[in-house]
Amino acid sequence: MGRVTERRRVLRLRDGAVSTRPDTLVAEEPLEIRLNGKPLAITMRTPGDDFALAAGFLVSEGVLGSAEELANIVYCAGATDEGVNTYNVVDVRLAPGVPLPDIALERNVYTTSSCGLCGKASLDAVRTTARWSIEDPENPADPAGPRVLLEPSVLSGLPDTLRASQRVFERTGGLHAAALFTAEGELLDVREDVGRHNAVDKLVGRALQQGLLPLSDAVLMVSGRASFELAQKAVMAGIPVLAAVSAPSSLAVDLAAESGLTLVGFLRGSSMNVYAGEHRLALRTTAGRA
Repeated sequence: MGRVTERRRVLRLRDGAVSTRPDTLVAEEPLEIRLNGKPLAITMRTPGDDFALAAGFLVSEGVLGSAEELANIVYCAGATDEGVNTYNVVDVRLAPGVPLPDIALERNVYTTSSCGLCGKASLDAVRTTARWSIEDPENPADPAGPRVLLEPSVLSGLPDTLRASQRVFERTGGLHAAALFTAEGELLDVREDVGRHNAVDKLVGRALQQGLLPLSDAVLMVSGRASFELAQKAVMAGIPVLAAVSAPSSLAVDLAAESGLTLVGFLRGSSMNVYAGEHRLALRTTAGRA
């Protein structure tokens, strides 16, 4: 739709010299997600892949788990008083027989693990709604060991591959990104958005539409930090490994440890911190323990 970026006038100061020029900015607009015609949630996002974003959001909330459970997604027409479609409202229709979630109509917000809960309640909510287990035996030498076994050198190369794939970031410097990789470091898909969580939803939603869930053999790489919300989205999509270039939150680490998720933070060059799920790393030396 040509709305991913916009141009704005900017005043530049460089070494005392003042000039004006147009600058390319990442677009940010609200997206209202409706479920079977009823308002569900609003997120600020970069336009594009809106249907995938909505589908991925519903995966993370435990509503969808397969393409068969999704009837269709459409833009709502006449979203303004003038009847002009803004393409900022989507309606998701569930397939017959798929149960509707509990929607708090008076708040127009779906009551979920990522809305209004904290601490132990959040962990319990994810555990009870996750459709797939990502737990593996903790002994990588076991024949029935982890499906995904990663070489640290492969992990080290993921941030550069992710950055090289960010086409809009190169023009704006203002977008987060999320990507799916194989255990061998092959890039499967990458999405960009002003919100890191939206980029992950777009990835997961596209996977659902293609019938690829659960993503049991995939590695999720995100720019920035690893929040509880991102760890939740990985677990709900059946992704066993989440890597981030920055720090995780304490609750993200708690969720990773409880669910069996491998959580890697501060992934920069050959350096990284493994906060949970170290059995999925092919480590040839004994790690020092405090």
